[in-house]
Amino acid sequence: QVHLVESGGGSVQAGGSLRLSCAVSGYIMGSYSFAWFRQAPGKEREGVAVIDSDGSADYADSVKGRFTISKDNAKNTLYLQINSLKPEDTAIYYCAADRNPPPLNGVYCRRGYCYTEDGIEAYTYWGQGTQVTVSS
Repeated sequence: QVHLVESGGGSVQAGGSLRLSCAVSGYIMGSYSFAWFRQAPGKEREGVAVIDSDGSADYADSVKGRFTISKDNAKNTLYLQINSLKPEDTAIYYCAADRNPPPLNGVYCRRGYCYTEDGIEAYTYWGQGTQVTVSS
């Protein structure tokens, strides 16, 4: 069974930083792409960062320059370093895995499920999420 477990969330002041972690088990980490998504109350889940099996990364425009995704295959852990936090970053943050996901801007989500533009489910494996709350 594949497991993804997030940790590192918390409550911080605007301008602060957090480092989220995602412990990965159940498969060979190096054969997958991994992503961080977030979901704010009343909004759909959205992708914020993805890292491919070769280590290349991509980010949503809203977080470029502030978020950094990385992974340590030896430690079976995915990370998201978040700097210069804004109140708009408040959300539950989820890690997810897929073997061959579409580009980050080619994923859309509805009611906790995410899909390609062709309607095919993307990111089969998800963690339970960790809450990030940013106050003004």
